[in-house]
Amino acid sequence: MSNETATAQAAQAPEAPPESEPIPHGLGASLPASDARAKTEGTFPYAADLWAEGLLWGAVLRSPHARARIVSIDTTHAREMPGVRAVVTHEDVPGAPLYGRGKADRPVFASEVVRHHGEPIAAVAADHPDTARMAAAAVTVEYELLDPVTDPEQAFEAEPLHPDGNLIRHIPLRHGDPEAAGDVVVEGLYRIGRQDPAPIGAEAGLAVPRPDGGVELYLASTDPHTDRDTAAAAFALEPERVKVVVTGVPGATSDREDQGFQLALGLLALKTGCPVKLAATREESFLGHIHRHPTLLRYRHHADAQGKLVKVEAQILLDAGAYADTSSDALAAAVAFACGPYVVPNAFIEGWAVRTNNPPSGHVRGEGAMQVCAAYEAQMDKLAKKLGVDPAELRLRNVMATGDVLPTGQTVTCPAPVAELLQAVRDEPLPPLPKDDAEDEWLLPGGPEGAGDPGAVRRGVGYGLGMVHMLGAEGADEVSTATVKVQDGVATVLCSAVETGQGFSTLARQIVQETLGIDEVHVAPVDTDQPPAGAGCRGRHTWVSGGAVERAAKMVRTQLLQPLAHKFGMSTELLQITDGKITSYDGVLSTTVTEAMDGKELWATAQCRPHPTEPLDDSGQGDAFVGMSFCAIRAVVDVDVEIGSVRVVELAVAQDVGRVLNPAQLTARIEGGVTQGVGIALTENLRTPRGLVRHPDLTGYALPTALDAPDIRIVKLVEERDVVAPFGAKAVSAVPVVTSPAAIASAVRAATGRPVNRLPIRPQAAVVTGQ
Repeated sequence: MSNETATAQAAQAPEAPPESEPIPHGLGASLPASDARAKTEGTFPYAADLWAEGLLWGAVLRSPHARARIVSIDTTHAREMPGVRAVVTHEDVPGAPLYGRGKADRPVFASEVVRHHGEPIAAVAADHPDTARMAAAAVTVEYELLDPVTDPEQAFEAEPLHPDGNLIRHIPLRHGDPEAAGDVVVEGLYRIGRQDPAPIGAEAGLAVPRPDGGVELYLASTDPHTDRDTAAAAFALEPERVKVVVTGVPGATSDREDQGFQLALGLLALKTGCPVKLAATREESFLGHIHRHPTLLRYRHHADAQGKLVKVEAQILLDAGAYADTSSDALAAAVAFACGPYVVPNAFIEGWAVRTNNPPSGHVRGEGAMQVCAAYEAQMDKLAKKLGVDPAELRLRNVMATGDVLPTGQTVTCPAPVAELLQAVRDEPLPPLPKDDAEDEWLLPGGPEGAGDPGAVRRGVGYGLGMVHMLGAEGADEVSTATVKVQDGVATVLCSAVETGQGFSTLARQIVQETLGIDEVHVAPVDTDQPPAGAGCRGRHTWVSGGAVERAAKMVRTQLLQPLAHKFGMSTELLQITDGKITSYDGVLSTTVTEAMDGKELWATAQCRPHPTEPLDDSGQGDAFVGMSFCAIRAVVDVDVEIGSVRVVELAVAQDVGRVLNPAQLTARIEGGVTQGVGIALTENLRTPRGLVRHPDLTGYALPTALDAPDIRIVKLVEERDVVAPFGAKAVSAVPVVTSPAAIASAVRAATGRPVNRLPIRPQAAVVTGQ
């Protein structure tokens, strides 16, 4: 098969065949995803399925140690193995030796030291995957072992683990009167574990050399232009000589690809002059990509006798692992939202992100906000208990609303219907208790094979209120570009916003259908020949890329309607397009879009750039965020207080969504986020004793399954449009992830009376003695 054929296979994802029943269209309809059938039938071309003529296979040698000095690297045995075509180390990197999404501080290949378990040291290309792996294992590395620094608190006093030092960022937030004090004070110490994004498919890709000395990378990238620029710098090539083609993204809840993986792949292709494919094992994927920041949080809440918050004091310590990545952004979110969606007149927060010899941390859905949500909601439960007030009522006395001020000094100008959300879940009827018979044994914690006594089961009800920011923050230039073309009754959208499962491709089709009245809309494959659209995270593409598509479609609409308006002596505002027909307000004009096109091709390109933000200053103050979204969740759990097993019975969700653009898609995103939160609350914890990843596979890392998924009831969606957002819509995926772990922990506290100050919740934390 030729490389051109591989390109075509990589770029094209089959669309769903036409259905016999009419397919809904336009904004507000549950338009099905074009690739849904291909994915469910197993015909969707993922990155691991790619092939090219003359293909070689790549493999990477990774450090077995968390911290060591490299004495020597000997590649002789690997190079002499039959079938081996190339071996590359740090000496073979022609350009920038360091890379990183937030900060370039991470080596392409380790040279003098290794700073975390799994750090890449060398890569091999061979004519068979087994040969490549054996050759990588044959690279001899002599190490001088060093004591790893794995406790982030020790990082402040430890010797520098990196030339840039151990402290990545410190944010001291000062808001209000430091002498303020409340009648009631509660304190707490909380720990959040390390979660892996656990993508459906492990990293894979194909690199194809170009005749001009460049390279094409076929990857499941979520940010292709950043990946291209990073690769070009490492390869010492101009950006236009490196092309990233996005192919087969199987879903993403964080930065989808380990950039170091991509760089090794491209270097092997350039070194050999042949296409090279690299498919990471699940173990390599766990070792290579980023994880959620483990976090240590200390809190002190002050309130008056009626439960109104007076002051919040907190210390937040993020474990960034060996390299900075996006830890600065995560810390900003954690510090800014450390008090939650509550009115707090006085707040004093200290936040740090530090390097350790643990695996690198970075952007994972709800980063920063999830960790602090678990802590401040635990504090609200403690405060309610000390005051003798219902936990939901205490929250209602303090919730934020539009016009209130964050501890950063920024006024909340977007809709913030927090009280309405909380009231909706509080007032929802509770689920019934399970019947006490054999048929319902599976409803008990631990299931029918559990060792617990049904008489030891206690039910608990808890609440969580969460908030996240949308788009980038602290001065990030959020911009996206889109082109809409129309010819022969078919519209095509060109935008490099990657479809990661968040539904952008479906939304783009709906926007064009709504604006131009054209049913057949195609979204072109994504590559870096198109203008950049930015990363697929924080609801960016719904807002920024969707806004660009809307503007381009409206420009095409104007081109289409202007000749008709001129002919009939009226403005384009007096014409409307509905179901493929153009009509005037008075009924004089009635024609179809196809007739009005008259064989012409119309097209327009537009950008969307939200209003600018600013970095937090030395006191943690500043208008750092564009918009925010909020969620309330009531959790109902059953806990076997003898053995500590927990079953989440139901999660009732109320969320402000701005505007529902695709009901089915929105429901699926909320349910997926809530279920991800169940794993964070109960099972997911990547253990790293002395910096070494234990059980880096999906057997040792306990993801929730269908049997763990609770009933999820979306009891209310508040559609109060955000006037500065295109369509008025808000991102919906991250805030349920942020909120549901806190709600589940709150429910376990209610069932057991135990403090529950760690996520995931360990069985011993849910055991009640003296039963």
